Amino acid sequence: MGFFRYRAHKGEDITSGMVEAPNIESASEILSDRGLTIINIAEESGHSKGLSFNLAIFQRVKQKDIVIFSRQLSVMISATLPIVQALRILVKQTENEYFKSVISELADEVEGGQKFSVALEHYTNVFSNFYISMIKSGETSGKLDDVLEYLADQLEKDYDLSSKIKGAMIYPAFIVSGLVGVGVVMMIFVIPKLTEMLTASGQELPITTRMLIGTSSFMRDYWWLLILIVLAVVFGFRAIVKTPAGKKAKDNIILRVPVFGKLLQRIYLVRMTRSLSTLIVGGVPLTVGLKIVNEVVGNRAYQELIEETITSVEDGASVATVFLESPIVPSLVSQMMSVGEKTGRLDDVLAKVSDFYSREIENIVSNLTSLIEPFIMVLIGVAVGGMVAAIILPMYNLANQF
Repeated sequence: MGFFRYRAHKGEDITSGMVEAPNIESASEILSDRGLTIINIAEESGHSKGLSFNLAIFQRVKQKDIVIFSRQLSVMISATLPIVQALRILVKQTENEYFKSVISELADEVEGGQKFSVALEHYTNVFSNFYISMIKSGETSGKLDDVLEYLADQLEKDYDLSSKIKGAMIYPAFIVSGLVGVGVVMMIFVIPKLTEMLTASGQELPITTRMLIGTSSFMRDYWWLLILIVLAVVFGFRAIVKTPAGKKAKDNIILRVPVFGKLLQRIYLVRMTRSLSTLIVGGVPLTVGLKIVNEVVGNRAYQELIEETITSVEDGASVATVFLESPIVPSLVSQMMSVGEKTGRLDDVLAKVSDFYSREIENIVSNLTSLIEPFIMVLIGVAVGGMVAAIILPMYNLANQF
């Protein structure tokens, strides 16, 4: 596959962009199907067969861009602006060059007679199955503007939540990285000079001092081996978690990690309940909605739970049946789902559950720094205490001998 840049007539207008195709003939056919009259077309430099790569890898579309796109498109469609014209306006307002080309091609496809949801399916690296399914439901019900606005609201909530979590992790990550960096510098450059006098004295050194000297010597002489070990561990771990068994084991373990396990469990629950609520509001059938949620939840333990639920619902059971028996779902969630299904207000109940756990996540995140600070202080205290025991005390004993 390669990328071909083109300029073409669309009626009286001239449009340009890029299209992905196996060869220039296929690219020309794709553009002709869109109703474009090609002025010129050429393979994009740097995208030859030997060096082909997907632009999406290097020019990702941020979640924030999708939120803004959905919000603005909703407003323009609500103002009875034709969707093609709205997309053309968004092309000019979008800063991300890759996203700009995607929107331009979406406009071309829709203008050529494609449904908006069908055009979106060509860009699954930008728009999720969840997003596309919601757009389909909006087109079917004739409420595309409402669906887009609802999508923007839900995506904005997800974006705010992920931003808060990332923001809360910056401080502890910075402190731990600093400690590791200082520790490595101390062990390689400082400790050998401090312990040189102790080793030259010939006195019997404490076990802590000998361990410190041995560790320092190993890091100084075999630093390359340490780097290889770290790389081997990182790539080995990534290879293992790519296997079904490895991913399942990893996803189950992280749910049991102190503090962070509880936080991650709440995140998965919010992602699951909010997505399912949004899909039900959009008119997506329950089993189809569960299959879409299964793709976006992001944890194998919850995916297996949803798969069992789909089978159970298809067999005629309640959607809450499997949830009631699961140890990874709080009883509040399963019982509220049961009540929502009986009252015919499952979407409202799921939205309330999602809001409840979103607030709980915010509380955990706000307290995360205060929870981690004592641990960091203890870690620093142990490190300083170890230094004192291993270096200062032997040097003090050596000085007392004179």
